[in-house]
Amino acid sequence: MARARLRGPPGERSRRERLPGGPGIRPQEGALDRPRGPLPTRATDLPDLPLAYSDVLDRGLAELGVELAPAARAVVDGHVRLLLAWNEAINLTAIREPGEVARAHVLDSLSAVPLLRGLGIGRLLDLGSGGGFPGIPLSAALGADRVLLVDSVGKKVQFLSVVIKAVGLRATTAAEQARAEALARDPRDREAWPAVTARAVASLADLVEVALPLIAPGGVLVVWKGASAEREVEAAEGALRALRAGPVRVVDAGVPGLEDHRLVVVPRSGPIDARFPREPGERRRRPL
Repeated sequence: MARARLRGPPGERSRRERLPGGPGIRPQEGALDRPRGPLPTRATDLPDLPLAYSDVLDRGLAELGVELAPAARAVVDGHVRLLLAWNEAINLTAIREPGEVARAHVLDSLSAVPLLRGLGIGRLLDLGSGGGFPGIPLSAALGADRVLLVDSVGKKVQFLSVVIKAVGLRATTAAEQARAEALARDPRDREAWPAVTARAVASLADLVEVALPLIAPGGVLVVWKGASAEREVEAAEGALRALRAGPVRVVDAGVPGLEDHRLVVVPRSGPIDARFPREPGERRRRPL
């Protein structure tokens, strides 16, 4: 599938080919699951979100200390409206109640905003974007210069592309169907991104191997994990050494009601061997 890519200054685009599907880093949830008619492409055609959604989101933003400009809030709300509508036909999330979407998806995604703002991150690549979390809320909240949402499932990339157009992010944000390993071998992406994000995607060891080659020197990998975060860091020690990562930090996400959620921050430190990332089969046979 060919997808528009943002190259150079915002708005400048080119096209590239990717192989659909295949093994590698994949989102956890499924794709098309039942017959459907045309799906909505404009958030303005959909019902307003219920008060329960706004209440949870407003309280959570205050707890996180994150302020959203009106334009950014409109992007976030439009994304959720389209997510709930498309979820009737495409399994983008198992969470269907708007208040829980606000907590478990939107606020969880936005929990990285203080960290990324503190690092001055304006460009990022989001691996396994699925329903658009965390990439779309982060793009809006950060006022990012360039964001690439990557997923290996074509129907999910179709949804992401519809959302990007519907909420007015086309000048800065794009979606692409690709495997992480292919991106990491492409000279346009290898060592090109100040930050890579990944939420509910693969083990930390796998992510370290496929994501760090995408990160520019001095950049960071930010991974969303649950209560097992510290154990995953220990299990990833071999990958962290082989990929020459800097000291890892595990930070509480700080989202009310998601007390066990963590952000794992992995800096890229030294040079990375050209043999990384290896293909999924080799990673399984010979874990680092």
